[in-house]
Amino acid sequence: MNYDVECFCKVRACVLCVCRSCTDIICCVLFMLVIAGYIVVGILAWLYGDPRHVLYPRNSTGMFCGIGQNNVFAVCVKSCPSEFWILSPLAHLPGANPANYFKQEYCVPSFQLQGTQYVSVLGGNAYNPSNIPTNFTLPGLDANQTLAAIRNATSDLTNGFNIKEVGLRIFEDFAKSWQWIVAGLVIAMVVSVFFLLLLRFTAPVLIWVLIIGVLAVGAFGIWYCYNEYMSLSNSALTYNNVGFTTNVQVYLQVRDTWLAFLIILSIVEAVLLLALIFLRTRILIAIALIQETSKALGHMMSTLFYPIVTFVLLLVCVSYWGITALYLATSGAPFYKVVAMNTSQSGCSVIRANETCDPETFNTTQYPTCPSARCVFINYNTEGLFQRNLFNLQIYNVFAFLWCVNFVIALGHCTLAGTFASYYWAFSKPADIPTFPLIQSFMRALRYHVGSLAFGALILTLVQIVRIILEYLDHKFKEAQNPCTRFIMCCLKCCFYCLEKFIKFINRNAYIMIAIYGKNFCVSAKNAFSLLMRNIIRVVVLDKVTDLLLFFGKLLVVGGVGVLAFFFFSGRIQTPGTTFETAALNYYWMPIITVVFGAYLIAHGFFSVYNMGVDTLFLCFLEDLERNDGSPQKPYFMSKNLMKILNKKNKPAKTG
Repeated sequence: MNYDVECFCKVRACVLCVCRSCTDIICCVLFMLVIAGYIVVGILAWLYGDPRHVLYPRNSTGMFCGIGQNNVFAVCVKSCPSEFWILSPLAHLPGANPANYFKQEYCVPSFQLQGTQYVSVLGGNAYNPSNIPTNFTLPGLDANQTLAAIRNATSDLTNGFNIKEVGLRIFEDFAKSWQWIVAGLVIAMVVSVFFLLLLRFTAPVLIWVLIIGVLAVGAFGIWYCYNEYMSLSNSALTYNNVGFTTNVQVYLQVRDTWLAFLIILSIVEAVLLLALIFLRTRILIAIALIQETSKALGHMMSTLFYPIVTFVLLLVCVSYWGITALYLATSGAPFYKVVAMNTSQSGCSVIRANETCDPETFNTTQYPTCPSARCVFINYNTEGLFQRNLFNLQIYNVFAFLWCVNFVIALGHCTLAGTFASYYWAFSKPADIPTFPLIQSFMRALRYHVGSLAFGALILTLVQIVRIILEYLDHKFKEAQNPCTRFIMCCLKCCFYCLEKFIKFINRNAYIMIAIYGKNFCVSAKNAFSLLMRNIIRVVVLDKVTDLLLFFGKLLVVGGVGVLAFFFFSGRIQTPGTTFETAALNYYWMPIITVVFGAYLIAHGFFSVYNMGVDTLFLCFLEDLERNDGSPQKPYFMSKNLMKILNKKNKPAKTG
């Protein structure tokens, strides 16, 4: 390598790693404050929340049903009662008949009804009707009617769909077949990696086969429409005769329908042919960039596994959001006071006003002069700053969650972009590729560009918050809307959906420019957008060619692994020498669905890395074309294949 080029390589390396400073510091500080506040909200939610609200029902005393001594007699009813029905404290006396003590009073948790068994209908626990007290009745029913109601409710649930039993069978299937499910996912991973690596050699043939295949499908559609159009030449059926109908088959009997299809397909086919003729050079550039991306993956295999890091970070964000939301939603403990059930007793004056108590530790012996003293549930605690702002804290939880998720995705984009950029700007590949480029790029992003990544994530989060509000309002007032308001709401939702897609596009390319040059978010977004707009045709061609190729790749991986899983788990493929039997599975389609879904996630993860590589190398290629001219001072860094397509070459340095 000559001295000038060597110097230039050092300058490029400096751009990638040394000549940087922290960007968008204000947004970085704001993001850190939001994270700190998010941690505080999580701690407060953990202190005040109780997820048992979700797992167990509460009775009218505010205590959890079925926990400890608080067992209840439970049956299924169509709706909750509108009145409180309780047993008088006198019902616990020996020989007392509970049916004689049903009253509409305050609920009292402090008595024990001896002989009463806990019957759980929903829990699936077995019960013996003989354990039910014969003198116990429900409001408005006698003893026989009460027993019949319980039996009918239990019989309906037993004979119906038992989701617990189905879940156990599915779990049993997973326990029997998990090794083969893992084997199917490993096959999907291997096929995805090999497909991406082989694109280095097969991309030209594969892309041209796909393009010709699309044209062939269009040509077949034209022929078929023409054939149907001619076969209906004697038909007198028109749209005037048919009118409006929901039966689509009727319209297919109209000759003009096939004429319309024929005209549309012919126009589309002509546009595709003209695009193929006039854009063939740009298609060749797209193919060369795809090949170069495959070559880069071959030199930096670690990039293929970075989606695991993103997945783990997203899992942490989702788990923290879900747990925090659960604890916030279950905040507010039951509030109890000591109440004298018989106010005529003179000794009850010892009970102080607003005296609180704990029903689990309360004992009437604490008030010997007032035997009717009871620890009574009043309401749920809604006092205090925390309880009054639960709704605001839930909004904060959603906002911080979306910001963190978008930041994690932005960090992944910037890390991969920096890795692929370090490959492109290495003059002699692979000799000039940095050591551990993925780790270096990850550390650069965290050290210098947290503020810029948080800035882009914040913009996207605000748009997503607006979309959530619109969806909420649309759902809330859907029945009250007239056609005009529904149209306005539909337009707003559509506009913000498009705005979100546009911001994602801008952010993605801004992160690439941040990874290359280390500028702040606004400058990087402006430079990326201007660069792409100056090469809009190349952008469209590369985008569509890459989408077509990756769609075919996903179809190949998911479809191939899914078909293999179907033949294996349905018993059509025998595996000699193994103890696995498909006949032992309760639902053989569950492992198939698991393998197909897992294969899609694996293929999507690998192909997302590849797509990011194509976008990064494309922006680097455009920068290379605009900033360099092939001279010894400004040599091209593109591959020889790209220089050949564009009729470019690096000029040798003058000697002497």
